[in-house]
Amino acid sequence: MAKKIQPPTGTVNPYTILKYPLSTEKSIRQMEFENKIVFVVDPGATKPDIKRALEELFKVKVLKVNLQNAFTGEKRAYIKLRPEHLASDIGAELGLI
Repeated sequence: MAKKIQPPTGTVNPYTILKYPLSTEKSIRQMEFENKIVFVVDPGATKPDIKRALEELFKVKVLKVNLQNAFTGEKRAYIKLRPEHLASDIGAELGLI
């Protein structure tokens, strides 16, 4: 069985990994109370790719990334930020709140 060839880890474009932020009632509540931001991401993206992309684009530190494959076929990333960075600041920058 052939090995799957991965691109080098430093060459990932953050704009292709993070597609768009999710602005549902639940995601806005998580942004305000749990310091989490939710993005729809590329189906082939991994947790380290998503972490690196968000840190590079918004100059924040990520604590944890959880992934969910939705029934609609999209992949969602629930990204918890470190306490010194606020998810609501990123949400305001993106025009969500």
